[in-house]
Amino acid sequence: MTIDETQDKIVEEFDELTDWFDRYSLLIEMGGDLKPLADEYKTAENLIEGCQSRVWIRAYMQGGNVMFEGDSDAMIVKGLLSLLISIYSNHTPQEILSAELYCIDRIGMREHLSPTRSNGLSSMIKTMLTYANKLKG
Repeated sequence: MTIDETQDKIVEEFDELTDWFDRYSLLIEMGGDLKPLADEYKTAENLIEGCQSRVWIRAYMQGGNVMFEGDSDAMIVKGLLSLLISIYSNHTPQEILSAELYCIDRIGMREHLSPTRSNGLSSMIKTMLTYANKLKG
C-alpha cells in the first residue's frame, strides 16, 4: 500500500466519525494496537525533543524500507504515533521524503490538539523525516 493509499484509508476511517469524542477514541484505540517498544530502545537518543509527554521513535532499514517503532506514555500521543508509523513505516526513504503528509489536516486533527500536543506531533514528524533522510544513504 502506498503512503497516499494509507492516508486515504485513515481519512475514510475518521470521516465515518462525526463526533470528536469518537475520533479521539479511535486514536486511543490505534495507540493501544501499537506494539510496545522494547525497553532497550527507550533511550535518550530515541527520545523526541519538543513533546510534553515521553515519546520514543526508533528507525532501521529492512529490505530497502525504513521501519519505524515507537512508544509513548500518553494515550493520545501514542495514537498519533501509531498513525504516523502506519503511514511512513515500510517505505523507502525517498518515498517518505517525497510524500505529502495531508491526512492530519484532512481529518482536522491539528486543530483539535492542544498547542503542546500539536508541537509534539510536529516533532514526531520531523524526527521521522530526519531518520528517513539519514537512512537514504
